[in-house]
Amino acid sequence: MILTVEIGTQLNEIVSKLIASGIDLGERILGALVIFIVGKFLVNWANRLLAKILAKRKVEVGVQTFLKSMANILLMIMLGLAVIGRLGIELTGFAALLASAGVAVGMALSGNLQNFAGGIIILIFRPYKVGDYIEANTGASGTVQEIQIFHTVLVTPDNKVVYAPNGAMSNAVVTNYSHKEVRRVDFNFGVEYGTDFEHVQAILKKLIGADKRILTTPEPFIELGQLADSSVNITVRVWVNASDYWGVYFDMNKAVYTTFNNEGIEFPFPQLTVHQA
Repeated sequence: MILTVEIGTQLNEIVSKLIASGIDLGERILGALVIFIVGKFLVNWANRLLAKILAKRKVEVGVQTFLKSMANILLMIMLGLAVIGRLGIELTGFAALLASAGVAVGMALSGNLQNFAGGIIILIFRPYKVGDYIEANTGASGTVQEIQIFHTVLVTPDNKVVYAPNGAMSNAVVTNYSHKEVRRVDFNFGVEYGTDFEHVQAILKKLIGADKRILTTPEPFIELGQLADSSVNITVRVWVNASDYWGVYFDMNKAVYTTFNNEGIEFPFPQLTVHQA
């Protein structure tokens, strides 16, 4: 009888402890959930506030995307630590665990750290900014859409999205086609041998003068560039606003083709003369 009472007492104690532990765990989980929901709301609010402040101060778009991305990551890390702390996990032990794995994590993130440093270098020295069309010797090319913490986001002319690592971009040879307001358009028109160069030159001057997008300063250049194997190549160089580059390029090619045909100026094609003994 006494043994039965003792067993019953022990069972009651175990059940009481389980219930207490369950209630405590439930409180911690509920508290962590509340912290996460409220914290996520505050993080989103802080991100929007930061975006408004940066926009109001007219900070360069590339710097805005970089700062917003970095702030969001830092805020989410802080929120994660708060949730972990509310769950009852000792942050000191958690920190010690992270420290012990620091070497491995550092090796794994070395590339990202390089990209982060590269992003800062890009923002400081500004070889390109959001909206510029660039081409790097890494093979990446397109219009800069964003400069994030680790990557530069490019959009290609055929609407592909390219994520180029900032580390590589900061060390690459980058050609920025949008940096200057004025660009030179180069043409090389081939005509047959025997064609009157003065006549061709006069036609080209007329076509150039008719296109108001072509600037008069610097002055257009039209000269006989090369006596090639099958053609006389005429070099034409004109200056335009960067936004008019491709329009002038394609329109001038079309105008030259049509006008030369109407004027009886023949376009050459490769020829090979064979002498038989």
